Amino acid sequence: MNLVNTINLYLSYGDQPLLDNTSLTIETGERICLVGRNGAGKSTLLNIISGQLVPDEGTISYSKNIRIAELKQEVPADMQGSVYDCIAAGIGSLASVFTDWHHLTLEASNDASVLPRLQKLQDIIEANNAWNLENRIATTLSLLDLPSDTPFDQLSGGMKRRALLGQALVVDPDLLLLDEPTNHLDIDSILWLEDFLLQFRGSLLFITHDRSFLQTLATRIIDLDRGNLTSWPGSYEKYLQAKQSQLDIEVTHNSLFDKKLAKEEVWIRQGIKARRTRNEGRVRALKKLREERMQRRELMGRIKLAQQKSELSGKIVMNAEEVSFQWPDKPIVSNFSCKILRGEKIGIIGPNGCGKSTLIQLLLGQLTPQQGHINLGTKLEIAYFDQHRENIDLEKSVRDNIADGADTITINGRPKHIISYLKDFLFSEKKINMPAKALSGGERNRLLLARLFTRSFNVLIMDEPTNDLDMETLELLEELLVEFKGTLLLVSHDRSFIDHIVTSTLVFESPGKVTEYVGGYEDMLRQQSEKSTPANTEISPNKSPPQVRTSSISQGAQKELKTLPAKIEKLEAKIAEFHLQFAEPEFYQQDQQTIQGLQEQLSSHERSLNDLFERWEFLETD
Repeated sequence: MNLVNTINLYLSYGDQPLLDNTSLTIETGERICLVGRNGAGKSTLLNIISGQLVPDEGTISYSKNIRIAELKQEVPADMQGSVYDCIAAGIGSLASVFTDWHHLTLEASNDASVLPRLQKLQDIIEANNAWNLENRIATTLSLLDLPSDTPFDQLSGGMKRRALLGQALVVDPDLLLLDEPTNHLDIDSILWLEDFLLQFRGSLLFITHDRSFLQTLATRIIDLDRGNLTSWPGSYEKYLQAKQSQLDIEVTHNSLFDKKLAKEEVWIRQGIKARRTRNEGRVRALKKLREERMQRRELMGRIKLAQQKSELSGKIVMNAEEVSFQWPDKPIVSNFSCKILRGEKIGIIGPNGCGKSTLIQLLLGQLTPQQGHINLGTKLEIAYFDQHRENIDLEKSVRDNIADGADTITINGRPKHIISYLKDFLFSEKKINMPAKALSGGERNRLLLARLFTRSFNVLIMDEPTNDLDMETLELLEELLVEFKGTLLLVSHDRSFIDHIVTSTLVFESPGKVTEYVGGYEDMLRQQSEKSTPANTEISPNKSPPQVRTSSISQGAQKELKTLPAKIEKLEAKIAEFHLQFAEPEFYQQDQQTIQGLQEQLSSHERSLNDLFERWEFLETD
């Protein structure tokens, strides 16, 4: 059954329409993910469907008695009262009656003077035949496991989002609208939300940048691109392949069109032949081609991310030995040891509030451990990407946040105009001079990335970098971090992002306990599962018994261990020479075969270096 049907929606706030005669049908039981670039109009479309915005043109029809609820992207800063009050606010006009009734019910056991007021409220509820709404409130609180009488402002970020979800669900909606529901949630909360929404009986229309969340939930993907909606049933991977094929066809079509237009422009300039009567039809066709070209909307550009050159750090970046630290109310780490080597990419995973930021401060030497010690390596150039965007001055313009009044900045030793640099990060000339406080969440994250890449660094700390980024920008950032030759500490709740980038993870498993796992999030789950599975003590008849390893290593291995540092230093020097050679502009003027050969040599050296480090680690721990 059709729940919502939009026909030829048109909405424009400027030169280009956000919605350009778009149509969409939402069926019962669908879980639809709306994707598109930052600023494409995704949240606007949700607001139109919920009735908060009216399009300039077009029609919207709804099924009879449809109930639509919405979970907003941001937690309201002014939300007052208890969790019960928050849930009750979702039922509409009788919300204040039920919140007053609930609080007076709690008071009545100790204060009989409130009974007359309580009776009046009960009369209002009965007159409206609304006791079923109280049952909905109670059921919602129980279903979401929410503390009814806890003040809303005392909840954690994840529990606040859960309470707001309850506010949307209390009306038992036929259609639930979700705008970036995983923002600022930890992984456990995201997994809970996934499981809950999979059991939800109504239809979903949601916006998310979390690819794992999308893959788990979506039965259909709709893409909002340059004002137009296209529908793609199936998985996210199939959508990506089909979308790329569509874009390739568009590029080919536009190329052929532009060649034809250029040919006709040459013809019209020949003058008298074009003005002959028999050629008037060709002139009219040319005018039509010109109009069609003017109406074409180009695909939004891709952010140009490029890291500044930096000096290599020392081999050991951070070394923590038996470190303990706790705040007065909770332990952070206890007897924690960790050695981070140059080039490693470390993911840090844990519930909100567990102490991930505190651990980073300890590793950077910004906090002193109460026990144990932490040594920092040499030649460290550290850059920090902060999830709260505290490095952005909201009162300053976009350009002044980067250049502080100057017209140029220096990128890899060369001056570049600030406008040209910000255009690389998809800021239009109009937005370049706007105050940063007028930017959307995604635009502020792009501004923070623009600030970050004006600096050189060989150690990068990123705290929730994926929030509010569209998927294309997120994937470009992912590619850059995979290729980054320095050391990365990444705090993230985005499982796909972690899996694609990190080489190991530090996981907060309980208060004070941080465990290191090889690989990303999925690798961590597998290793935890293996640890929790009892070992099979029976020996297979086809396998020999495991060999008992001695606690000491052979003299030959000891000699090998002594030679490894010199081998590693020699190989690192060769790799550094290759990087310097590749950075020269004339390098890419050589023939392709020469370039490819040198790149293969570099890859071979890097693999050899990785093998030496692994061998060193094996011999040291043997």
